[in-house]
Amino acid sequence: MLPLYPEIKPYTRHMVPVDDVHELYVDESGTPDGIPVFFLHAGPGSGCEFDSRSFFNPEKYRIILFDQRGAGRSKPHSDITNNTTQTLVEDIEKIRTFLEIDKIMLFGGGWGSTLGLVYAETHPENVLALVLRGVFLGTEQDINWIYQEGVSRFYPDHWEDYVAPISADERDDLLAAYGRRINGTDELARMGAAKAWSRWEADCSSLHPNPRLVKHLTDPHRAMARCKIGVHYYSNQCFLEENQILRDASVLKDIPGIIVHGRYDMLCPVQNAHDLHAAWPISQVFLVREAGHSATEHALIDALIRATRDMALRFESDFGV
Repeated sequence: MLPLYPEIKPYTRHMVPVDDVHELYVDESGTPDGIPVFFLHAGPGSGCEFDSRSFFNPEKYRIILFDQRGAGRSKPHSDITNNTTQTLVEDIEKIRTFLEIDKIMLFGGGWGSTLGLVYAETHPENVLALVLRGVFLGTEQDINWIYQEGVSRFYPDHWEDYVAPISADERDDLLAAYGRRINGTDELARMGAAKAWSRWEADCSSLHPNPRLVKHLTDPHRAMARCKIGVHYYSNQCFLEENQILRDASVLKDIPGIIVHGRYDMLCPVQNAHDLHAAWPISQVFLVREAGHSATEHALIDALIRATRDMALRFESDFGV
């Protein structure tokens, strides 16, 4: 199986103001004249990781990472002010313009796939291609499947830990209950909710137990942003109209794409990839048999590296790399 490319450091970093509240962390690595690719992190609220650059050949790509509003190294941390799907889409536009890039490739998994698709449907003229993993369409069904009833049937043991911070009489609407905890004044309750929220997602993300992923996602700083921003987005149906992504997928008809999806992805069922491909026939779908949702799984890493390698072959002559 193909591994990640070796870890590299950015050749430049930026703090980009996008409104009166938010300032986004952006960094660039790889080849300055390479194929420009935006890495769209999952979450919402997770921020980019130390290995987010490692899905791309640094000799072929100009790799652009940014932490979305309230996430990672962007400021202010965990802030949900003016924080919607539409503002994130326009943030990508502002960064693209700031960096003086004509067209961009988008790479994202989970929530990152949602954001990439909405951006591409909003600004198709600015998109070279998409590479998506673990497609999340942001529908009410998708949200309820993870946070109310669905995944719970496959992981009843982990579900008990997820609902533990919530009293029995509040469990008919877990998003609302988590919202009350994470936005309350009791700091212990807030942190307990944040860690339980992130632990639930981590426990269900991989085919095999991954203690490193659990430790990473339940880090207090990261968990707080993931829970507060995640509850904000999912309580508002990701700020999308119902079935908006599939409804508008015809806009993508001339944009090449590769969809990589774990066969046993419990958080984002493979039906999402199947439906997206049906609405976007130019795309290619690769179902990875021995994988769940997490991009830390070796089989998914292999498929994603092959996808970015194939896209590099497609566009390298256009960029002289």
